[in-house]
Amino acid sequence: MEPLMKMKKTLAKYLDANRFEHTEGVMYTAAALAMRYGEDLEKAQVAGLLHDCAKCIPDAKKIKICLKNKITMTDAEQKSPFLLHAKVGAYIARQKYGVEDPEILSAIACHTTGKPAMSQLDKIIFIADYIEPMRSKAPNLADVRKLAFEDIDLALFKILSDTLAYLRNSPKHIDSMTMMAYEYYKEQVLD
Repeated sequence: MEPLMKMKKTLAKYLDANRFEHTEGVMYTAAALAMRYGEDLEKAQVAGLLHDCAKCIPDAKKIKICLKNKITMTDAEQKSPFLLHAKVGAYIARQKYGVEDPEILSAIACHTTGKPAMSQLDKIIFIADYIEPMRSKAPNLADVRKLAFEDIDLALFKILSDTLAYLRNSPKHIDSMTMMAYEYYKEQVLD
């Protein structure tokens, strides 16, 4: 795996300025959450830095990468290929940046939809992506930011709940993995 600073330099060439600024915010937020929850700091920083490494790849190319490398696509991902940036990002993290750690790759791969039984690092990247300082439009953001440092599972559930409420009122497709993650964490948090 490349050193973090080298990854950062390379990544800056592939993302637009706003996306890179967001990425840095996720990396720093992930580091803060990792410190709070006793997770490996370097893993959190690498996953945070690379979580959107495929975001600026055109949708048609994301689909090509998936087909060529046998990366499975859900119906929602085929209808809304921008969702593929997480899975394609995990592939690129491995191929381009030399990331072999399965925890980091998992955190990158599930940062948009979540999944049932997420690891602590998965949760940290999912939440950091939602609450990083540049975000301003998400519902209940101030509450979720506070909650993220108090109860990670409750914060995760709140984000999933708010995301599904938003998606139900928009023309975007809801990925089945988001629904499964929501149902899983509803049982964990509300029982």
